Amino acid sequence: MAFKYAVVLTGGIATGKSTVAKIFQDYGFDIIDADKIAHNMLDLQHEEIAKLFGSEYVENQKVLRKKLGSLIFGDNKEKLRLEALLHPLIFSEIETQSLLLDEKNKPYLVDIPLFFETNRYPINKSIVVYIPQALQLERLMKRDSSLKEEAEERILSQVDIEEKKQKATYLIDNQGDMKALQLLCDKVKDSIISNHKGE
Repeated sequence: MAFKYAVVLTGGIATGKSTVAKIFQDYGFDIIDADKIAHNMLDLQHEEIAKLFGSEYVENQKVLRKKLGSLIFGDNKEKLRLEALLHPLIFSEIETQSLLLDEKNKPYLVDIPLFFETNRYPINKSIVVYIPQALQLERLMKRDSSLKEEAEERILSQVDIEEKKQKATYLIDNQGDMKALQLLCDKVKDSIISNHKGE
């Protein structure tokens, strides 16, 4: 069975998940990156994307992600069409990588931004990287130089960060500086390792 030693890494947009992933990589954890797999799948499926949405969304066998993103973000029907194509393929690839990592008999992370939204992965341990929504909005606007309404729309398209916080096995509250984040990651890493040894 896949995902035996998997721990999901998730959070909300602009909460600092990528930074946490990098810290855990430095600890020596293997990480399966769902976003990276999704990007690869998108390009592999460029012919299918052109059939579904039109050839203007593909250039030199690469999907124009920003252009396609603008289409699906404003249209739920189109979003569902894209998900119906990609999600089974992404799941299958993550599952394949997970089976290989399970053979190492040690914990690893599966970085899935929309873990709680899709409810697709049978993984019962999660790290949630958390900041309050007001700070999330502030950081997202700064990071993407986006307008407040735009940033709010993106945040509201995800499960509320407070709800994710309640569901976390391990919580990393990223309101402090880099040093504070590193200390919290150290604690979570130690907990994951000691829980694994106790299993």
